[in-house]
Amino acid sequence: MRAPLGNFDNARPAPDCLEELTPPVADAVRAWRGDVPAEQLVYVDTDPAIADTAVFAEHYGTGLLDQSANCVVVAGKRGGESTLAACVVLSRTRVDVNGVVRRQLGARKASFAAKDTAVGETGMEYGGITPIGLPTSWPLLVDSAVLDTEWVLIGSGRRRGKLIVPGKIFGGLPGAVVLAGLGV
Repeated sequence: MRAPLGNFDNARPAPDCLEELTPPVADAVRAWRGDVPAEQLVYVDTDPAIADTAVFAEHYGTGLLDQSANCVVVAGKRGGESTLAACVVLSRTRVDVNGVVRRQLGARKASFAAKDTAVGETGMEYGGITPIGLPTSWPLLVDSAVLDTEWVLIGSGRRRGKLIVPGKIFGGLPGAVVLAGLGV
């Protein structure tokens, strides 16, 4: 199968390679009920040594810089209470943690979650966290520009491998809240 974007040697429908995904991501693909068939979620095998966006795009296709998204875990705090959430923005932008995220979570302070917290709570590898398979109780804040991108390259739950999915799926994921201006 040819990947819908990038220059990848090995692309397969995600349901055909569940063993390559972390358990929460594999479970989410297995239980997929979105408007887009699960077979349109494409897994591509990649080198984990070049997983960071700029180097990755240089190797697999410079056009990927405009078609990649990052998923980061944030923590909002108010009155001793902490709320974890995930944010999805296009890779060429950064998450507006102190503005949009803080207000959306009703937090007094918001920051990126500690690495150990992000990994422990998601069951995914740091640098490969994806919105597919996150805890369903979490808010999933998605920049509207991600939905407007035909195909989006995101993490697969591991540093090795990526998922390529239609951008429109992000609005239908559990806990999704679509926000303009989340990525700046």
